Amino acid sequence: MKLTSLLLTSALCLAAASAYAEVAKDSPAVGASASPSTPPTIASAIDREITIVEKEVVEAADAMPEDKFDFSPEKLNISGSDYKGVRTFGEQLKHIAASNYLIWSPITGEKPPDTVNDGKGPDNMKAKAEIIKFLKDSFAFGHKSVATLNDSNLVEPITSGSGRPTTRLFLATFAAAHCFDHYGQMIEYLRMNGIVPPASRGK
Repeated sequence: MKLTSLLLTSALCLAAASAYAEVAKDSPAVGASASPSTPPTIASAIDREITIVEKEVVEAADAMPEDKFDFSPEKLNISGSDYKGVRTFGEQLKHIAASNYLIWSPITGEKPPDTVNDGKGPDNMKAKAEIIKFLKDSFAFGHKSVATLNDSNLVEPITSGSGRPTTRLFLATFAAAHCFDHYGQMIEYLRMNGIVPPASRGK
């Protein structure tokens, strides 16, 4: 009886290990490089973090209908709330994109585009396709910037866009954190319009 139980337990453990290996093969760990033959680097680890938030933000942006890009919770007139003057959904996206440029540009010293408009993005940009392109271009800029990171320049003192002393490591990672902050607000805007965020939908 004990031998049968032991054999059954061993078989289940082997099956579980095999199943885990299949899942791990299809789902690389966060921070891992895309190719198992290429060792991860500082640049590739941070680039992976940017890729994750980029996917979440862009998919959420795609999920909102164009006629809701001017939505903000202020329009709901919720009793006791104070949403006066908060950013619309489209303004959230333009702010993310403009901030990406402003935060990442000191990493390489490249000048951000004039369209950043003090972190607001272009005032006259209203169309969904234009805003999403601006957003995607800002992430492309981020990928290019963090590709220049290495052991020798990572914590070298530099100056941020606002004139404060900082490091490339801080700027590279802070931009992603800032994106996630506004992504959380975007999710609330989607929910307020009866839209399930893509990341919350069943497969």
